[in-house]
Amino acid sequence: MLRILPLLFALLLTACSGESASSGSTPEPGRLVRLADAEIRGLDPQVYSDLASLRVAADQFEGLTRFDGAGQPVAGLARRWSISPDGRSWAFTLRPGLRFSDGTPIKAEAFTQVWQRLNAPATGSPHTALFTAIANIQADGDDIVTVRLHAPFPQLPALLAHPAMAALPLHRATEDWTAERPLVTSGPYRTRDWRLNDRLVLERNPHWHAGRAKIATVVWKPVDDALAGMRLFLAGGADISGDYPQSRHAWLAAQRPGAVRTGDYLGSYYFTLNTRKPPFDDSRVRRALGMAVNRAWIARALLPMGNAPAFGIVPPALHAGAAVQPGWAGWPLARRQREARRLLAQAGYSPARPLRFEIRINSSAEHRRMAVALAAMWKPLGVEASILNSEPALHFAAMRRGDFQMARSGWIADLPAPENFLAVHRSDAGEVNYSGHADREFDALLDAAMAQGDPVRRTAAMRAAEARLIDAMPVIPLWFYRSGALVSPRVAGWTENPGNIHPSAALSLRHSPAIAGAGSQATRGGT
Repeated sequence: MLRILPLLFALLLTACSGESASSGSTPEPGRLVRLADAEIRGLDPQVYSDLASLRVAADQFEGLTRFDGAGQPVAGLARRWSISPDGRSWAFTLRPGLRFSDGTPIKAEAFTQVWQRLNAPATGSPHTALFTAIANIQADGDDIVTVRLHAPFPQLPALLAHPAMAALPLHRATEDWTAERPLVTSGPYRTRDWRLNDRLVLERNPHWHAGRAKIATVVWKPVDDALAGMRLFLAGGADISGDYPQSRHAWLAAQRPGAVRTGDYLGSYYFTLNTRKPPFDDSRVRRALGMAVNRAWIARALLPMGNAPAFGIVPPALHAGAAVQPGWAGWPLARRQREARRLLAQAGYSPARPLRFEIRINSSAEHRRMAVALAAMWKPLGVEASILNSEPALHFAAMRRGDFQMARSGWIADLPAPENFLAVHRSDAGEVNYSGHADREFDALLDAAMAQGDPVRRTAAMRAAEARLIDAMPVIPLWFYRSGALVSPRVAGWTENPGNIHPSAALSLRHSPAIAGAGSQATRGGT
């Protein structure tokens, strides 16, 4: 009976959607079905920054470098590169015979055009700030691309692997080149069909420099609810679900041990405080709340995937394995609570005059659990915190406007570099600096760290900048992310990595017809 139920569920899903099994949206030989955590917003990687759109873009567009299946930057359209002695000039040599999927040659000039378009005000790219380390990009002949930097930037190969700096078909006469089918691309796949709120279908790029991708067709299906995605996967309706509810981790590990994939992830989870207005314009209030959080309990009781508690925002993997912590992090909880009461009293708050504020969260049972836990931990201090829930789009729009007091937030790395986590808290970061934190000394420390070319000194300088930020406490860090995915046994090539990067071209399909919900009975146990 347990084997039959998933298949019945899959049939029900098919019936409800009005599709047959051969409609092109279910797993079968030669077709990989992946679940996106939201609808893909667009196909132009310089215009859209949501994770679903960028993952689809990474399947279609390739730059001078690209990420492999282990999440490491490797040679892409460039076959090699050299670095000047001062670390500020990189020369990339293109592979011979490069072509877009429509057969048009790809030459060095394509990257100067992409760079100019990325920085053009008319493009309105949300990625522009990510590339501020680059001073200029120019073509030296048809096959040499020279990238000049303001300061040494060792992570440049990872930065150039971002889809926003991939070779784009700007040679197309049509103004909206993303509307063409098949889409003209430079990477392993190209869009063949896109039906909003249903599926996006990719087929092989016949002119990709590395040859034919191992999987003929990749289907991305949007599922904005992690629980629904988990159920669809278990029913055999998908090969990969890139997320699942942490509350179901133990059950999944027991029932589908071969499908559960977890690993450390370059991301930090925190709550942002609006420092522009009371009560969080007072650093004493911010520090008091940060001190009183029992992070060890949260990690143990609410995070079954084993997330590490966080006192800072940069994952330890980017700080030579040791996360930054404030001096009070090692104090017993009772001592931290006493200090928190003292700081709140200094700021004018007490049980007779309680600190009241609203915690804003976006729709998720897990975010609500975090907010409820925080409110309970602060209640003994005479703090009264209420919770406001809203849809993700409204939540983040309110944060960009500064229309909140405390809000659920966090950061997932765009590239494996400490400054990627720190730069959003600069005084000149714009609307991505949700807290409104403005500290010129922090800005100067970060500038000094980014100008440092020596890796050891650079790490030390980044740690100093983060220590300054955490002392000001514009955010309350709680834990570092771990990735959690469900991967069908028929998928080969999936490698856990801190960037949680899994390009479709790095995967292949085993010949076995088994899919996630129709294999042999799972044995109990962990992963």
